[in-house]
Amino acid sequence: MSQTLTSFGHARAILKLGLPLIGSHMAQIAISATDTVMLGWYSAEALAAVVLGSSSIFFALLIVGSGFAWAVMPMVAKAASEGDEVQIRRVTRMGFWLVLIFAAVVTPPMLWSAPWLVALGQDPGTAQLTQEYLRIAGLALGPGLLVMVLKGYLSALERTQVVLWVTIGAAVLNAGLNYVLIFGRLGMPELGIRGAALASLSLHLVSLVALVIYARRKLPEHDLFRRLWVPDWSAFRAVYRLGWPISVTSFAESGMFAASAMMMGAIGTLHLAAHGIALQMVAITFMVHVGLSQAATVRAGRALGLGDAAALKRGGAVAIALSAGFSLCTVVVFVTMPEVLIGAFLSPDEPARAEILGIGIALLFMAALFQFADGAQIMALGLLRGVQDTRVPMVIAALAYWGVGLPVGFVLGFYTPLAGVGIWAGLVVGLALAAMLLMWRFWGRRGWQARGLVRE
Repeated sequence: MSQTLTSFGHARAILKLGLPLIGSHMAQIAISATDTVMLGWYSAEALAAVVLGSSSIFFALLIVGSGFAWAVMPMVAKAASEGDEVQIRRVTRMGFWLVLIFAAVVTPPMLWSAPWLVALGQDPGTAQLTQEYLRIAGLALGPGLLVMVLKGYLSALERTQVVLWVTIGAAVLNAGLNYVLIFGRLGMPELGIRGAALASLSLHLVSLVALVIYARRKLPEHDLFRRLWVPDWSAFRAVYRLGWPISVTSFAESGMFAASAMMMGAIGTLHLAAHGIALQMVAITFMVHVGLSQAATVRAGRALGLGDAAALKRGGAVAIALSAGFSLCTVVVFVTMPEVLIGAFLSPDEPARAEILGIGIALLFMAALFQFADGAQIMALGLLRGVQDTRVPMVIAALAYWGVGLPVGFVLGFYTPLAGVGIWAGLVVGLALAAMLLMWRFWGRRGWQARGLVRE
């Protein structure tokens, strides 16, 4: 990474790395979207349950646990730029350890989720369906997190094509299994929401096997799986120190959206169903920003390893500009064709179609309001993670999302006529505040420079 690299050169490098990551994230979110669409066509009750079980609980825990996988990414990128293959192996293996420990702790509450969902104000029928889903899909959390570590490892080494193709394969497998198992096709029993859960478990297991085979065959010099059971406590502590603030940060954001789903469920099942559809649209577009952010993390990590502050500064500006350009396109689409987007998730014969559609369109307009903020906050987080600055961003996220965004959404949602739109207004406020503070952290204070991470 040269200090003389032009803005165009940075854009080309970011897109070369980022486009396969964007594609893999799109394929990943297509898995969730497929569940939402097919269960939306199956029944509104199943749709509401999968919004809680998959989009809110399972996905939130997957993202939180992935903090350790995302810690592996900049550490491997830095080690690769320094030519330290032993360090690459050490941090990746301890990343495996940490995500499995996390999965062992959080999986049991998913398996017995109905009582605490009812205690949080959810409809008992919806809570029971959600538990049926999580008792199968929840078993995929450990394999899913191991997949995330391997994706982070491969992305840091700029082997993003395999990440893309494995994820696309998983999305295709999920769609086929969903069709067969949810609706009972090809002689299989009609399993409804349990069929979607079995499909999710299958795709995570297949993805894990595929990436393990690739790593063993294509990168034998790293020998990731040799004596995997032997602890490496110094590497364990290093990954943990960098990863736990990322996990807390991810919990702050994903938890805000999960809590918003709980609030929508307290308003009513149809509001929850509309929330799930609108959230799927937001998640699909957000994956572009996540891919660019991860590319920025790798590029920043390599700049850190080379001590190249100029590349970090210019590359960061280019990555943010690319994200902002996509945000503008997203706003135009959300504002001009909300009925088409929301209606695609609902059966024409759904009795509550008109009401869900009306709620969903209003929520999608709110989503348009926070597109720039949502992109900016994840880009700033990616750059800060690249230079291994994670603790202050954690505090910023907790303050913005839980200290401001959720309270605002709660007040507007339950104490004004805005209802669901008010809850989403809280999301807008939280994301906007996080974006401003995180950008200030990277550009205003130049935390990476003040801490001596790179040299001018």
